Formats: sequence, structure tokens, C-alpha cells
Amino acid sequence: MNHQLENKRALITGGGRGIGAAITMRLAHEGVHVALTYVSKPDQANQTVKEAQALGVRAIAIQADSADAGAVVAAVEQTVGELGGIDILVNNAGVAVMAPIDDYRLEDFDRTMAVNLRAVFLATQAAVRHMQTGGRVITIGSCNAERMPFAGGAVYAMSKAGLVGLVKGLARDLGPRGITVNNIQPGPIDTDLNPADSDFAELMRNQMALPRYGSADEVAAMVAYLVGPEAGFITGASLTIDGGFTA
Repeated sequence: MNHQLENKRALITGGGRGIGAAITMRLAHEGVHVALTYVSKPDQANQTVKEAQALGVRAIAIQADSADAGAVVAAVEQTVGELGGIDILVNNAGVAVMAPIDDYRLEDFDRTMAVNLRAVFLATQAAVRHMQTGGRVITIGSCNAERMPFAGGAVYAMSKAGLVGLVKGLARDLGPRGITVNNIQPGPIDTDLNPADSDFAELMRNQMALPRYGSADEVAAMVAYLVGPEAGFITGASLTIDGGFTA
């Protein structure tokens, strides 16, 4: 722990597993009190909370579907109520439904936009009402905002590209209040939903400058830097961590 983030309070959406859990644990290691949201798999979310609590910080799990506007706002308010405020918001929750445009269902389109874009707007709007100077908002986007190398990913790519514009605009809105807003764009990362030992992973590695998948901890390290005081002059940026996938 470097103590620069000690006793800050953070909400990580989708923080119970994968990249979200890695972010939750990295912030807890830095002394940040953490709240996370999850939709399903409460056992995984509660295990992440227990591991964070073992580091000496307060930690809570909140069941909230990011497709539900009311649940998103309520999760922010519960975080503020139980942790005493909010200094850091990490909009990590996301969905990816891949299908050719001819077959793409409207309900999948609507859910993708609700989770990947609308929830980010809603959570940020709710959180910044409670943030002071030095507040940090992070979105977890995707390198697919810049490069979609296979068919079926148009809607997902659009939702992540939308974050780029949203973050730029929010940075302008919130800069005068001393709150920074940044977008992290991971490439292929080894998670249970996208394992590094799959046939698909081999296809991805062939398109990368570094022929390996990244780790969730590497993404979490970038988050930890951006929410810290040394990154206070970075805002409105989309920072790619993709092993050269978009190079």
C-alpha cells in the first residue's frame, strides 16, 4: 500500500468477477473502501468482498442489474450511505452480444445500449453529485471501439465507441469541479468469459504485437494509477491496454 488512496471510497460496477474483481481487489490493497455490484453469481461477489475485507477495508456487495436504471442509481446511493461518500466510480459492468446484423435482435441491442452506455451515464450522474474535488470516474471500454476485426460485433463496437465521446464530454463538464473522467480500453484479457487457452484466443494472439493475452491485474493497475493523485492532469482520455491489438 502506498497510502495515496487510503480511506477513499469506490464503487465498481460488475466488480464481483473478472476484470471487475481484479479492480476491486487492487483498490482494496491500496486501502480504498469498496462497494461492488453484481447481477448473478452472488457467491463470487461475496467471496470478493470477503477477500477485500481481509485487507482491512470496508467492502459491500450490491445486487444491481445495470440494465435497470433505478437499480444503477440506487447502487450509488447505497454506496454513499454505507461507505459515507464516494470518491471513485469505476463503470466496469458490460455485456457483449455478438451476431450478424441480419440476425441481431432488438432486445439484445437495447440491453447492450442500456448496460454499456446508459448505465455509465446514470451512475456517473448520480455519483458526481456526491464527489468533491479530486473525484475520479473511470469507464472500462474496449479496444473494439477502434478496431472490430470480425463480423457480428457492430453493436458492441458502437456501444464502446460511444464511451469515447461520453468521456470527452464529461471531462469538460466536470473539469471545473476538479473531477477527472477517463476511459480504459482493454484488448484480449484472460478471464473466465474469454480464456487465454481457447481457440478464439489463438486467433486473437495472431493479430497482436505482443503474442499473449493480458491479465485482469494489468488492467487493474492502470485503474489504480488513473484514480491516484499522480494522474490528476489526465482527463477525457481513452487509454488502450491491448498488447498492440490496435497497433
